[in-house]
Amino acid sequence: MSATVQPRTQPVECLSTGRDQVGESPVWSVADQCLYWVDIEAPCVHRLDWATRVQSSWTLPERVGCIAVSDRGTLIAAMETGIFEVTLAEPPLAHISLLAGVSHPQPGMRFNDGRCDRQGRFWAGTMVRDMGLASAAGGIYGLDTNGLRGPVLEGYITPNGMAFSADGTTAYLSDSHPRVQKIWQHTFDGATGTWGPQTAWVDMQALPGRPDGAAIDAEGCYWICGNDAGQVHRFSPRARCFSPSPYRSASRPCVPLAGPSCAICSSPPSALPHRCPALMPRWTAPCWCWSPACKVCRSLCFPAFPFDSFPFVNPQPIPSEETTCAFNSRNSPANWPLPR
Repeated sequence: MSATVQPRTQPVECLSTGRDQVGESPVWSVADQCLYWVDIEAPCVHRLDWATRVQSSWTLPERVGCIAVSDRGTLIAAMETGIFEVTLAEPPLAHISLLAGVSHPQPGMRFNDGRCDRQGRFWAGTMVRDMGLASAAGGIYGLDTNGLRGPVLEGYITPNGMAFSADGTTAYLSDSHPRVQKIWQHTFDGATGTWGPQTAWVDMQALPGRPDGAAIDAEGCYWICGNDAGQVHRFSPRARCFSPSPYRSASRPCVPLAGPSCAICSSPPSALPHRCPALMPRWTAPCWCWSPACKVCRSLCFPAFPFDSFPFVNPQPIPSEETTCAFNSRNSPANWPLPR
């Protein structure tokens, strides 16, 4: 790997000062002009209206690892027991339907990182919640015209860093567990949704932070967070590292490139209450930030999950038939009936 290049520092603006337990999966909705993300452990979905800067939140009945927008204005959410469609009503109400359940290979698992490919298929990885076990039971699943298939790839402890190149022929994955800390490339057939062999690409053991959430910019470069080091790394397609970035905080699990025209470089909040970022002296809490002057950060907007192409004509409402389909986040998720 070649020597790192130091980028110029860009001015930033704080968008949200809320604290998440595990803030992840930032998704920009072009249709809504809103930024969505999840707090896995809360568990909840957040929405930031870009025009008004108003943030809204909805509690969900299971831990939610990642989300994607759909072409009918809903969210696709990978949770503990399967993939769900989430319709956000007036806060705190959310309508939740099961699209596909998952049979995990061992107890205590959930979905983690994921996103749509260039054709709109939804891909997500699974992991054992107790990272101390270092169990390589995680796999990659895909939701497409055949329903939920997979695992198409196996052997991950903490799958992360999923991204797809502009032409859709290259897929990226990482494993952020401290014992692994590697990023891989795969050839990818967009027509069939077939993953090619795994190729070693970047060993993050030599760089600050563990590889976590990622994104591809308009120049084809791969952005990934160095979690625990408060840094964001940017790699060229040939793995040249432009690192570290000027955007820093104590804990940065995922980097989205979002905002109008997908031209904003953002970074999400994910820190325990005792952690504080050093991004700006006046900031005393983890926050979303964006840089309007960052011209190299123009992102590739991903397609919405295309329901018109997928055979989910009778999704299963959650909770059960005896109760309303509207989930009120003021109620305790522990009392919410879940699919078995």
